[in-house]
Amino acid sequence: MPATTSDSNTQSAPASQRRPAAWDATTEWLLTDGRGGYACGAADALPRRRYHGLWVTRPEGVASRYMLVADLDERVGPRDPGRGDQEMAHLLHAHWDAEPVATPPQARATFSHRPLPTWTFVTAFGDIERTVTLQRQRGDAEPLLLVRWRNLSERAIRLEVRPLLGWCDVDHLISADRLEPEARFDEEVVTRGASWGFRPTDELPTLWLSVDGVAAFEPGANWYSGFRYEFDRLRGYDYVGDRWTPGALHLDIGPGRDAVAAFSMQEPHVEAREAFAAASAEASARHESALAHPRPHLARLELGAEDFLYRGVGERLGVLAGFPWFGEWGRDVFLALPGLTLARGRLDLCEQVLIGCLPFLQHGLLPNIYGDSVARSRYNSCDAALWFALAVMRYERAGGDADVLSERFMPALRSVARAYLRGTELGLVVGPDGLLRAGGADLNATWMDATTSAGPVTPRQGMPVEIQALWYALLSFLADHGDEDGAYAKQRDACGAAFLEHFWVEDGSFLADRVYDGLQDLSVRPNMLVSAALDRSPLSDEQRAAVVDVASDKLITTCGLRSLSPEDAAYVGVYGGDVETRDRAYHQGTVWPWLAGFYVEASLRAVPAARRGERAAELLAWVEDLLARELDRAALDHVSEVFDGDAPHRPGGTFAQAWNTGELLRAHGLCVAVMNDKSGEPL
Repeated sequence: MPATTSDSNTQSAPASQRRPAAWDATTEWLLTDGRGGYACGAADALPRRRYHGLWVTRPEGVASRYMLVADLDERVGPRDPGRGDQEMAHLLHAHWDAEPVATPPQARATFSHRPLPTWTFVTAFGDIERTVTLQRQRGDAEPLLLVRWRNLSERAIRLEVRPLLGWCDVDHLISADRLEPEARFDEEVVTRGASWGFRPTDELPTLWLSVDGVAAFEPGANWYSGFRYEFDRLRGYDYVGDRWTPGALHLDIGPGRDAVAAFSMQEPHVEAREAFAAASAEASARHESALAHPRPHLARLELGAEDFLYRGVGERLGVLAGFPWFGEWGRDVFLALPGLTLARGRLDLCEQVLIGCLPFLQHGLLPNIYGDSVARSRYNSCDAALWFALAVMRYERAGGDADVLSERFMPALRSVARAYLRGTELGLVVGPDGLLRAGGADLNATWMDATTSAGPVTPRQGMPVEIQALWYALLSFLADHGDEDGAYAKQRDACGAAFLEHFWVEDGSFLADRVYDGLQDLSVRPNMLVSAALDRSPLSDEQRAAVVDVASDKLITTCGLRSLSPEDAAYVGVYGGDVETRDRAYHQGTVWPWLAGFYVEASLRAVPAARRGERAAELLAWVEDLLARELDRAALDHVSEVFDGDAPHRPGGTFAQAWNTGELLRAHGLCVAVMNDKSGEPL
């Protein structure tokens, strides 16, 4: 029996909970706990990735994220204490590696996403509803996995639940057969009232299961072997793994009644029902607010924006680059930040993130990948500090605190400029012409950083175009803020003149993607849009317009912008296959939605003020169409990381990406602001 219903089976559901026609069984949902942890899965509850699970978290004192609760093996039967073994309906949806197809639940199942992910199972023994959520950590509230089962029938039911634990680094699969003897899982179950503790290995704290309801736990450790994760197979990774259960939870649930379970680390959380009620009320309020929003697609994108903000070590507010596998990445943080915060009117959050990054600024560099300290961070990005500078500029324009700007951010930006002027790591140094060099033959230090066994796929050492645009903008900003001797203004003017001389392609009326050894790279790529979009740019209005025209002709798609023109011999139109195959396509034609932000901004700057409102309406329709199509296609309330360069632009990569959400929010806001203010001042 199918694990999701046809549209005809959803007509009796409230309009706010009906499954949109665009949903597919593989469409993915996401919950986050505000600490970097998450839960995610598919609408039909079939795990297709190693990352699909009910609770992935980073326990205190552990560097990696761990898959704790991967799934639940639920079985429903009649409540008949007078009988021994009883027939039960199995609700687990699994693809066993020995089977050609997945084994669906023994039930008719429906799924609704909002307010919280909920599955309703119609079985021969009664109807039961399962809802999952994560308690977001705020103050003293700890992250929790909360599960509620509700009996929708007029008769009592017996529910057996076997928690399936991963107990492994989320990036890896575990195999019971390959465990060393000394690593065998400890089967002991510790009981404290209606709470049961499991600690299979001592590398993590005890995981507690606490239940509010009529419940008992029967120890009985066992391995579930041979889960097949099809998306991992398609991506060229190992794709068969095992899960472990410590035993079975027995629940007796009367007609119309429910039971609530809380999974917690270190200590039991005995107030499961209260925690679930609070999380559910918060989710319902956000959901109802989104339903009432005049622009529903924007409201859904704003809901998704919250998923990327998290509290790290020392309560530092950060931005996670994407789900399910990315952590905190420098350039992603600062590219996404203005849209995730300023576009939603959250100047305070933007300020907190920017301040939190200041201790990581070392010798003019900010990390490409953040660790829990400077020593454990990776400084292999030449542009993270420049994107940080741009985020500071946008913070100021949005009305940021003048004292914070002058006392905290301006000294940081001046230190970045000084480091580049004298030269620092990653080949970063300003040449006699005023332009900024970066990278090396074996080091791609910009966002186009894919590397295969043959080396960098998209060589960009020398002078990448967007690096020069950001460098010019930084110099200009510093010249406008306390440039007493005019040194930054002189640097800016020299950089601007050299930029036009070296990068402008007269025959094609666009910008070279990079200049290396005096030669222009004439690949038509979207990086040139950064210079066309920024208010501080050496380009004239006519040059901005020419760049936008080339991008519109060669790069624009319904999902964002291609990373390379299809007319280029190096163009790859499909993003898929194993790791090397994907990396060869990653920046060679693959579509990136985040580039829509710079395309929209450049397009609005390129048109005369009299036509700006009309152009904003056209661009807004393009963004709205993108959101209407994508927010229900691969992931709910999110836009996939990348898409094929070729139509029909199949989604790929992560199912939720911070800079996509941020830049689409910013693009949407720019269009609306221009339409509401015909003067064009919002730019």
